[in-house]
Amino acid sequence: MSDIDLSTDPQYRTEKRHGFLIEWDVPIKMEDGLVLRANVYRPDDDGEYPVILSYGPYAKDLAWQDGYETVWEIFSKDHPDAVAGSSNIHQSWEVVDPEKWVPDGYICVRVDSRGAGRSPGYIDHFSPRETKDFAICIGWACAQSWSNGKVGLTGISYYAINQWHVAGLQPKHLEAMCVWEGAADFYRDMSHQGGILTTFLTNWYDMQVKSVQYGLGENGPKSRVHGGLVCGPETLSEEELARNRSDFGGDVLERPLDGEWYRDRSAHWEKIKTPFISAASWGGQGLHPRGNYEGFMRAASTEKWLEVHGLEHWTEFYTPYGEKLQKQFFGHYLKGEDTGWMEKPPVMLKVRHVGEKFVERGENEWPLARTQWTKFYLDPAHMNLSSAPLDTEQTITYGGFSDGVTFMLPPFDEETEITGPMASKLFVSSETQDADLFLVLRLFTPDMKEITFQGTLDPNTPIAQGWLRASHRKLVPELSTEWKPYQAHDEKQYLNPGEIYELDIEVWPTCIVVPPGYRLALSVRGKDYEYSCVTTHKLSNMKNVFRGCGPFLHDDPTDRPEEIFGKNVTLHCGPEHASYIMLPVIPEK
Repeated sequence: MSDIDLSTDPQYRTEKRHGFLIEWDVPIKMEDGLVLRANVYRPDDDGEYPVILSYGPYAKDLAWQDGYETVWEIFSKDHPDAVAGSSNIHQSWEVVDPEKWVPDGYICVRVDSRGAGRSPGYIDHFSPRETKDFAICIGWACAQSWSNGKVGLTGISYYAINQWHVAGLQPKHLEAMCVWEGAADFYRDMSHQGGILTTFLTNWYDMQVKSVQYGLGENGPKSRVHGGLVCGPETLSEEELARNRSDFGGDVLERPLDGEWYRDRSAHWEKIKTPFISAASWGGQGLHPRGNYEGFMRAASTEKWLEVHGLEHWTEFYTPYGEKLQKQFFGHYLKGEDTGWMEKPPVMLKVRHVGEKFVERGENEWPLARTQWTKFYLDPAHMNLSSAPLDTEQTITYGGFSDGVTFMLPPFDEETEITGPMASKLFVSSETQDADLFLVLRLFTPDMKEITFQGTLDPNTPIAQGWLRASHRKLVPELSTEWKPYQAHDEKQYLNPGEIYELDIEVWPTCIVVPPGYRLALSVRGKDYEYSCVTTHKLSNMKNVFRGCGPFLHDDPTDRPEEIFGKNVTLHCGPEHASYIMLPVIPEK
């Protein structure tokens, strides 16, 4: 517990609104003496209630409408049921709305992470220091007089990622967590898909973290609830602000291989024993979903559930569907209520159909036990995907920075479901010492119009994607399966120009029910996927216009110099080089 006297703390104050009590800027003292600041939203009585806690960098006092204006406009317009029943003035980015949780007998605690919002300190995202802070906050919350001693965690993206981390410390009173679209492997999920650097983290840091850093003070935003400064009482110079944060993009750029720095900022599955829901999205290609599947399959927890939905990565968290799911889960674990949660199937899917239509279905495992793993072989002579291996050797060459080549399946005779992880084996040669391969699974109508889907952020995403830098082809045998290769990323094994190499490429899990007459296609590209139609879609909290991959791009010229990655790449196919994509075909139950 904090030993700070609240009566003499100039930042602490209380207020009653909406029938509950709000404590603003509650101090939580870390073991190194730093004081973090939290908001506590709780019933206005002397009862003891379970705590829903979040810890992160997006500023607890910044309203969603102010920090993420275009996102709020889209969300509130398209999903009025998700914003109904609340004034929404306390609704902050990617955390629960206290107006919907406190009346149901929960206490909501929001902590500004070290260096962000109204918490001073040095920003070092996902670091062991942050994880330790998070664990201390959990211990603090369970010790308060208003707590029943049980803490649950929920939240989206950042507020999900760090749940995996803190659960590895096994805080005593952490009873349950809802990890909503949270990456888990800093290297493979977040910074280097297939070993290729993504520019997302640098842009995210500039747009969403630096904009709410502690010390912006008068130069930062103000709360629409109380009018106070969102980013602390101090106004620091640009030089002081820079000294108080890590060079996040630079830290990643200078570490092209996996290692201790990344592992310190990643989940440790064998240490995670907390009951959890791992909620993924079919549309999360490029950042979120891989960690959710990994967590469900590999975490040591014996009580765990996988839920997979569609649409934007925030939407179902707030809809009546997502709110009901979370409260049923937390009601069981934090309140001891008979909510029927234990009758839930281990895997809860919203199976995706064309037109953003979803059908709920329960399953017992992931991947699905009845999966028919089906290989389709690349046929350069006809630009097809063949169900039978080729009987002659063939090649096709494309430019390293080009749109590459696309292989088509014949039209489906009947409705066919593709659900699960995928893998591709390609035999490749390059004119240079390396090559980057971008794999894209796509869907086309009978008249060859491409069908795209709502992704995490981008409204025009393909079905699935996979990536691999050829020099990172080395596998970890004990973690690899035929349907999910797992690269070590601990050394670069450069290519001899012109020599053929065997590459096993992970394609992130997906789901689509393909209608009769429609066609699937595999594109093997030298750069990120781009939707063929012109789009100007952009969000206020992102730098780039979205063209099919949202902000999850791999276009850093330092990481991808043209003289190495811009030259010709050749695919080799045939009896000696069986290049294929393996799809998870799901028969009816």
